[in-house]
Amino acid sequence: MDTGDTSFIMICTALVFLMTPGLALFYGGMVRKKNVLSTLMHSWIVIGLMSLQWILVGYTLAFGPDIHGLIGGLNWLGLNGVGIDPNPDYAATIPAIVFMAFQMMFAVITPALISGSFAERMRFPAFIAFVLLWATFVYDPLAHWVWGVGGFLRTLGALDFAGGNVVHISSGYSGLIVALVLGKRKGLGKESMAPHHIPMTVLGAGLLWFGWFGFNAGSALGASGLAGMAFVNTNTAAAAAAVAWAVVERLHRGKSTMLGAASGAVAGLVAITPGAGFVTPLSSIFIGLVGGIVCYLAISIMKAKFGYDDALDAFGCHGIGGTWGALATGIFATKTINSAGADGLFYGNASLLGIQALSVLITVVFAVVATFIILKVIGLVMKLRVSEEQEAIGLNLSLHGEEAYPDFI
Repeated sequence: MDTGDTSFIMICTALVFLMTPGLALFYGGMVRKKNVLSTLMHSWIVIGLMSLQWILVGYTLAFGPDIHGLIGGLNWLGLNGVGIDPNPDYAATIPAIVFMAFQMMFAVITPALISGSFAERMRFPAFIAFVLLWATFVYDPLAHWVWGVGGFLRTLGALDFAGGNVVHISSGYSGLIVALVLGKRKGLGKESMAPHHIPMTVLGAGLLWFGWFGFNAGSALGASGLAGMAFVNTNTAAAAAAVAWAVVERLHRGKSTMLGAASGAVAGLVAITPGAGFVTPLSSIFIGLVGGIVCYLAISIMKAKFGYDDALDAFGCHGIGGTWGALATGIFATKTINSAGADGLFYGNASLLGIQALSVLITVVFAVVATFIILKVIGLVMKLRVSEEQEAIGLNLSLHGEEAYPDFI
């Protein structure tokens, strides 16, 4: 065991934890003030739910001894056998309990990301049921497929350094399905749905950017040169995407907005996540530039064209950005950066791009079908959507009995 690696991963774990409160602020500022507490609550309750689910069953399903490439065994149920000694199958220089905690923070933020698609209209009990079922039957198996020893996508050769498939594609496409099943917010297109507090959103974006260094660099699982490369690539892609979004927005709408620059940075962070430890800094510039552009187009043009209500653009940023990032990894990955990876199309290996595309397709189909089934099952025992009266009053009061901004005399 290496104390430097252990310290580094514990710090990265704390950084990734901070991303979920950051996400709460990022999303919270974009909704109407009558729904801000409900939106914040989505991320905060997920911290509690997933911290418990991961210890009880999630970790063993994701990283437990492989069963036919599909799921981890129940050997580590309740963290039985997961202690202070390293597990060389995953991280040979840090305690297994620290590796578990680091991965737990990924499991925490992923279902919180989904909540952006259906903000302002889902019942709180239905949300809790959805999070627990989705984490157990979508996130945990997918994490095993991609990262678990013996997982079939890992065995196939798919590369996902820090969660392109596992975190972003799964949450983005699942969020779209929830938004479609629930339907549009009342008054969409007829009344203002403008963000109520853009500075709050910008603060949240800053915390996400800050935490993302732990998200990507920590996925090297040690204080190493590879961690340093992932660190630099993370910042580079975010910067490129923020600039690209601002430029495209000005060309399209005549002005560059603060909300757009913040959203662009998040799009770049999403896009670089699967390739952060496999590509060069120059490649990360291109990945970020394209990520900012395609996410802007998805949010500003595609959403309007098809008419779905992806309220806070979880699908537009995470689904689309994650898909581009996974494919870009198949193009720009190079073994000169990470000998444990593979060369991509740009370095003479077209097969990796095909593997990446297949992994994306499998992830999308699995997430979409499983999410739809989960929603239908929940719908058999409880209502998914708030009533029209509750929606009109606002979810702060109707679901949680409190106001974000009470009138002071």
